[in-house]
Amino acid sequence: MSTYIIGDLHGCFDQFIRLLKKINYDKQKDQIILTGDLVNRGPKSLDVLNYCLADKNITTVLGNHDLYLLYLMSIKQGKGKLRKIVKAENNKEIFDWLITRPLLIQISDQSTNNKFIITHAGIPEIWSIEKAQDLANEVSKTLTNNSSKILKAMWGDDPKSWNESLTGKERYRIIINYFTRMRFLGNKAALDLKNTSTKASKGFKPWFHYESSSYKKMKQYYVFGHWASLNGQTNNPHFIGLDTGCTWKGKLTALRVDDLEKISVKY
Repeated sequence: MSTYIIGDLHGCFDQFIRLLKKINYDKQKDQIILTGDLVNRGPKSLDVLNYCLADKNITTVLGNHDLYLLYLMSIKQGKGKLRKIVKAENNKEIFDWLITRPLLIQISDQSTNNKFIITHAGIPEIWSIEKAQDLANEVSKTLTNNSSKILKAMWGDDPKSWNESLTGKERYRIIINYFTRMRFLGNKAALDLKNTSTKASKGFKPWFHYESSSYKKMKQYYVFGHWASLNGQTNNPHFIGLDTGCTWKGKLTALRVDDLEKISVKY
């Protein structure tokens, strides 16, 4: 029995199937956790979703593109490559499955006692793992019980920094932005959401370059996707980027948690 974490699919269904064959995935024993952004950009987003729906051992954290799809489905408006999903016969089943996916998943490997914290974009250093989990649960509960409250309010880049006193749509928006859109952070964990490159603007650093007591635990690994231009390079073994740009004709990458081995297939 093995657990694999796989980077952003973005509708690259054929590559997903090839990767599952390469790792000898056994759906009776193994577990697959995806880093979000299952859809958009690639050609077969609906195939990806239907495959995941049919396999109880596959789950995912939510990415920004998944949330965008949920928004479009909530207003029954299909756009671009997501139109086919919004119009699909099983669109309610897809919506009900995707809306209940979390923003954060924590797992432990029993053989090594290694702990893995899985999000789409990462966790800012101002939050402990416990705090991040509480905030992720807060958003997930509202998404499940009153999805329109969040889906219609999550758009925008402000506020830039976390403040415990934030309420309502501003609170939901910044929590979602940290978990699903974050790359660079500045003073007081201020988000720079415009820069998608690997070179920080003045006053900012990649989120995983900041010091935090949570980051220093030797058997703890932060696994994320989202930042394709990194090509998985963080220069820190405890921060593992798995978006290796499959949708940009790069690779689709899996991490086997048992031994930290990365396995990839080319586009």
